[in-house]
Amino acid sequence: MIEIIPNWHPILVHFTVALFTISIVLFSLASFTKAGNLRQQWLNVAYWNLWIGVLLTIGTLTFGWIAYNTVTHDTPSHIKMTTHRNWAFIASGLFAVLFLWSLFIHKKAKTGLLFVLAGLISVGTLGVTAWYGGEIVYRHGLGVMALPKASDHTHAKGTPAHSHSNKDKPSHGTGSHEKPGAKTTGHSHGDIGNSEKSTDKFNPPKSNTTGDSHNHTH
Repeated sequence: MIEIIPNWHPILVHFTVALFTISIVLFSLASFTKAGNLRQQWLNVAYWNLWIGVLLTIGTLTFGWIAYNTVTHDTPSHIKMTTHRNWAFIASGLFAVLFLWSLFIHKKAKTGLLFVLAGLISVGTLGVTAWYGGEIVYRHGLGVMALPKASDHTHAKGTPAHSHSNKDKPSHGTGSHEKPGAKTTGHSHGDIGNSEKSTDKFNPPKSNTTGDSHNHTH
């Protein structure tokens, strides 16, 4: 099987976001469109996107939970990944309600403004979930095995010049990089309240799937 870091969650989550968002957009358009073939087509596609999205989201949540309990992380990233997890549960719960709701109304010609409003709220929570997902990867480096070194590449002639000198690089404290895949040290939950203030956002923990420096069972 193709190896995906940290697992298949980064693949499936894009289907979840895309299918649910398209579904609600089409439901919204159909609610403001007069009865006819176009409106019915939009509703049919919206329902199928919602239903397929729910099916794939089962996998998204499963692999997301596995990643949450296996990826290497420190205290600041633990805070963000827990927030991401909580918003994911909220968004998934709302779309589960929409799924059950849709089973009762899909044979009708219109969904109703209340259904559309609930869908828009659900998409909003999904957007917050996705934002925190991006934060834990691109700001805290969860699931990232190595960072690129700017000095390791050259540009062809005609490429706009830019500098890779030290003055253009963010400070890393000691000035050294950890080895790719290095495991972070353990962290204490007693320091969670003050942890983000002292975090160097340019020096995220190097994460892999070989272990977790934190125990989630307590």
